[in-house]
Amino acid sequence: MEIKQLAVNDAAPMDLLLLADPSQEMILSYLRRGICYIVKWEHETVGVYVLLETRPHTAEIVNIAVAAAHQGKGIGKTLILHAIRLAKKLGYYTLEIGTGNSSIHQLALYQKCGFRLNYIQHNYFSKHYKEKIMENGIHCVDMIRLTMELNEIS
Repeated sequence: MEIKQLAVNDAAPMDLLLLADPSQEMILSYLRRGICYIVKWEHETVGVYVLLETRPHTAEIVNIAVAAAHQGKGIGKTLILHAIRLAKKLGYYTLEIGTGNSSIHQLALYQKCGFRLNYIQHNYFSKHYKEKIMENGIHCVDMIRLTMELNEIS
């Protein structure tokens, strides 16, 4: 397994990015502003994440996805830990991640990796997405925001 930054001229793995965010418009928006990393497994792209500076000293993992056939193999956790190390190396003090109220497995994974629940953006998905999102039999309406403190401000 190899994690590498997506080259400027390479096409982003839209099929994977759409697993985590159903809006191609939103994905294209943050791809233009963020850094995209992919995971190669035997020459196949099986995972992706995008790191985006959102405020001074703060970055967010705005998309993270693993191909369905490769889920449960620790790739998601490996990507998150890579993003944490990268954010620290880049000098960010805070790393954020958000997920839907219906994303039960993602909420567990993010907390296992050290993120802490911070706040809820009520009605986020109903305001920003045209299509109704259903996951795990739950209507995805609210964005659960999680945060990790990385470095002390000096």
